[in-house]
Amino acid sequence: MNLLPIFLVGLMGSVHCIGMCGGIVGALSSAGPGRAASARTPVTLSASALGAVEPGALSRVIPIQIAGGSTGTVPVFTQDLVRVLSYNLGRLSSYALAGALAGGIAAGLLRGADVLGWLAPAQTAAYVMTNLVLVLLGLYLTQWWTGMTRIEQLGSGLWARLRPHAARLVPVDTPQKALLLGSLWGWLPCGMVYSALLTALMAGSAVQGALTMLAFGAGTLPVLLAAGLSGARLRQLASRPAVRRAAGVIVLAFGILGLLRAAEIGGMGIARGWIDVFCITPGHGA
Repeated sequence: MNLLPIFLVGLMGSVHCIGMCGGIVGALSSAGPGRAASARTPVTLSASALGAVEPGALSRVIPIQIAGGSTGTVPVFTQDLVRVLSYNLGRLSSYALAGALAGGIAAGLLRGADVLGWLAPAQTAAYVMTNLVLVLLGLYLTQWWTGMTRIEQLGSGLWARLRPHAARLVPVDTPQKALLLGSLWGWLPCGMVYSALLTALMAGSAVQGALTMLAFGAGTLPVLLAAGLSGARLRQLASRPAVRRAAGVIVLAFGILGLLRAAEIGGMGIARGWIDVFCITPGHGA
């Protein structure tokens, strides 16, 4: 599977991720010594501190309290970096697990479709559905369509079960706690993640599904790391409508290119040439 497009989708969709996760990674760095009022005064991360969280998400976000960092000889920036990296490592691990489950389940379904002689139609349908979701995701990021918030509600039941476990990790005063919190936070209902999981469904195997979700998570990583280490400035920039709109248009273009490829538009080798570089291609070429 071509993982470049899914990486770029994660990168462009980071403006959404900052709304969902930017507050917590920012608080992880602000918890260092000298950043909070005192080493003994915790920094409280509430739903309102998450910034531009999408409609419907606030009710699913737990208040997180980050304790002041160690006062040892480790440089403040190093402590910040370790906490932010630990959180994101946990988040990406949960993405990989979800991708492996999706890819494994889909592989079994595809084997059944192969036995019935439906493999090619099933792959084509999955490919079209994936790119349609990219179109919807692009519209969602541009705020031209907000129906993705209703899709996010599908995961609210799972998050309700995980939320109490996340609450037990506070105060998040060690890298180990940040790692565990990230691994739970990765299951927060998110339309971006769900769209990537649909791509993992067509990856062809559990391993490819996990790699697909890791590529998506890697795309979100640069902006979230920068947001965690640079404070609120980057989060404010990413929340600007123009930035979100530009990112959404790029994701929308990926989906449209994929649909054009599925329809074999652009003969003389164009549809199977340069356009494939920018399209999510199935694990078993459709």
